[in-house]
Amino acid sequence: MKLGMVGLGRMGMNMTRRLIRGGHNVVVWNRTQEKVKQMEEEGAIGSATIEDLVMKLDAPRIVWIMLPAGKLVDEQVKKLKNLLDKGDIIIEGGNSFYEGDIRHYNDLKERGIHYIDAGVSGGVWGLKVGYCTMIGGDKDVFEYIEPIIKTLAPDEGYLYCGGPGAGHFVKMVHNGIEYAMMEAYGEGFEMLKASPYGKDLDFSKVSHLWNQGSVIRSWLLELLEDAFGSDPDLEKIEGFVDDSGEARWTVKKAVDLGVALPLISLSLFKRFQSRDKNLFSDRVQAALRNEFGGHKVKVSSAKGKE
Repeated sequence: MKLGMVGLGRMGMNMTRRLIRGGHNVVVWNRTQEKVKQMEEEGAIGSATIEDLVMKLDAPRIVWIMLPAGKLVDEQVKKLKNLLDKGDIIIEGGNSFYEGDIRHYNDLKERGIHYIDAGVSGGVWGLKVGYCTMIGGDKDVFEYIEPIIKTLAPDEGYLYCGGPGAGHFVKMVHNGIEYAMMEAYGEGFEMLKASPYGKDLDFSKVSHLWNQGSVIRSWLLELLEDAFGSDPDLEKIEGFVDDSGEARWTVKKAVDLGVALPLISLSLFKRFQSRDKNLFSDRVQAALRNEFGGHKVKVSSAKGKE
């Protein structure tokens, strides 16, 4: 299929590469044209402007947006609304709030333009292993773009979740669970480090061990094995753990629904606390965010406080 990709950041660029390798024709645009030129060398069709990107697509046009959630996404959706025609499709693949998806869906529907929300997980590893994708919107539109989703995802790695907003709602909860899992691993290794055995334990080997049949085995532990392997005490990383918004939305929505989320809520608040201290558990989480998502870490100027 032929589609446009708006945004060539950590996710958008590798998604484009995976789509090209899967036989799709991808027209790309990015604010900095250097990335556009780079992708042209790898088989993409470059465009100088959003208008240029739309002109190079065939009807029904498909435009995938991979930009930071919020103002940038809203601006591009508004611009595309005036450039696309009835029957064209916008796919929002960032971490947008699901209520914004519903607003965009209803607004674009008045013009006959379809809107799909796609929650995408996979980070910097998605190019190799695929992107787990959660889709919301009209089912017939999902079925039309399914070849694109199938190329991006690993086997059994995508799901039509329901109407507008459903994809990003499921992704929002997914990220809330991720926060709690990372906090649990961080606290566990903090406990090991503080114990009488901490000085003798190789945390990389412990991470590897726990992935051999243990009930807490996971991909996160594989990433921790690598992180501890290159920096045994994570001394190069400051325990500053940022949050990108999804867990805040999850907790706020839980209040609206009257659903108790004690672990996810506490893991979010713990990230706020990390900005004042440099705990080992926070360095574990900072290392994990860097390993799976390529998120920047703050380089520590001194050994962390335990």
